[in-house]
Amino acid sequence: MGSLGFWRLAQADPDWTAAVDPDGTEHRASDLLARANRLVHGLRALGLEKGDSVCGLVPNGTDGLVLYLAALQAGWYYTPINWHLAPPEIGYIVADSEARAFFVHARHAVDGRAAAELSGIEPHRVFGLGGAEGLRDVAGLTDGHSDALPDDRSNGATMHYTSGTTGRPKGVKRRLAGIDPDDGAELLTFLLTLFEIEPGSPAGRAPQAHLVTSPNYHTAVTQFGGTALHMGHTLVYADQWDAEDCLRLIERYAITNTHMVPTHFKRLLGLPDEVRRRYDVSSMTQAIHAAAPCPVPIKHAMLDWWGDCIWEYYAATEGGGTIASPREWREHPGTVGRAWPISELLLVDDDGEPVATGETGTIYMKMAGVEFEYKGDPAKTRDSRLKDFFTVGDVGHLTEDGFLFLSDRKSDMIISGGANIYPAEIENEITLHPGVADVAVFGIPDDDWGEQIKAVVEPAPGVAPGAELEASILAFLDGRLARMKWPRSFDYTDAMPREPNGKLLKRKLRDPYWKDRDRGI
Repeated sequence: MGSLGFWRLAQADPDWTAAVDPDGTEHRASDLLARANRLVHGLRALGLEKGDSVCGLVPNGTDGLVLYLAALQAGWYYTPINWHLAPPEIGYIVADSEARAFFVHARHAVDGRAAAELSGIEPHRVFGLGGAEGLRDVAGLTDGHSDALPDDRSNGATMHYTSGTTGRPKGVKRRLAGIDPDDGAELLTFLLTLFEIEPGSPAGRAPQAHLVTSPNYHTAVTQFGGTALHMGHTLVYADQWDAEDCLRLIERYAITNTHMVPTHFKRLLGLPDEVRRRYDVSSMTQAIHAAAPCPVPIKHAMLDWWGDCIWEYYAATEGGGTIASPREWREHPGTVGRAWPISELLLVDDDGEPVATGETGTIYMKMAGVEFEYKGDPAKTRDSRLKDFFTVGDVGHLTEDGFLFLSDRKSDMIISGGANIYPAEIENEITLHPGVADVAVFGIPDDDWGEQIKAVVEPAPGVAPGAELEASILAFLDGRLARMKWPRSFDYTDAMPREPNGKLLKRKLRDPYWKDRDRGI
């Protein structure tokens, strides 16, 4: 194949700045390569073989990146774990993934030690990073081993665990091809070429830099950041999301591409004008977003500010997807795009029959040459399939020219008086109200109508919750939404339960209302 793939690039240009930690520490490609190589040698000495799994409970930065680079050249599966989980949840993933090594950063040492005990992993296979107390320091595993590339290299893969909206999460596992790691990495770069992203300076082209804005345990964050690295881009890590800090990093490192969610856009647009004008963001060529529907006015505002660099896509950990270029989105506002060249869409009704163009149906996808299973759960693997397509439960419709528009998740749909109501549509309007920082809409039990619409609002700073804000929101909706879609009641929260990647954990808000009741969806 060609010249892409981190390991090739690092040998061709050892002094390339491959990554920048959140504290500003810059790392040469050769140093990261040496760390990853020593880790492979150390874990092989511990008995790890191709097809084995390793887990990492690590914050954003090069500690996790080295785990990723080691696994992907040694033929292992790497599972980055959500550090917001409780020890029993972390322990479950370590055990379920059959991890033969577990790496825990000092920041998460307490939970990591408890999770390791609950998982049953052998103590000598648990390693501390960053000076984690009470754990075997990783230096004891890697010191004394060679910096040289290991022999018998073959491609590994990440195995992310689904968010588990119902039941326990499951690992999305793909068969390893057994090919050269750099060839495998170069194949991965196909994803970024869909967004017209080009290789960076180690490949003899203009410098490119990718900003990591969300936790690296999320599939998209790992995939987009890892793939950018394999294309020769410098990875710049943010520790926690902050709107102004994001602008500072874009200017400081001349960031060319990043991966965001609509919540990030909302926060950026909420900055005072003088703050927004303070930073130069003209280096940005691809600001890619997904994970949740983006309200049309917010997307327009970002395009007006940053220019035609805002790309959108729809996909899942399992694969498949659509993409909308800035031009396509301007021509079809609200779309998440058309199917990737290697992906297909199928929209069906409740009987599994295809729906007509323009009609709402459950979205099924497939991606050529990419098969997966939910690790240890053949029933879930089977139940998500329709022929060779899979679904994650989203619903939407297709236009005549193949553009997909999302409605919502089927499990979030409200059925009130026999009418299907999609909360995302309501949320997209309410979030535009200047007094609203964030909002969640869902159905709660109603003896007459089956369900009624509830809105939980996080007021904007300085805005008081209560009847005055509710009246203002309803007046704002007048003429924008049919009255049947207006919330019947409001609750308030100081902070919406969102994952750091922007996904709303709506079940945490909704489930108390449905305790001992069956929603029937």
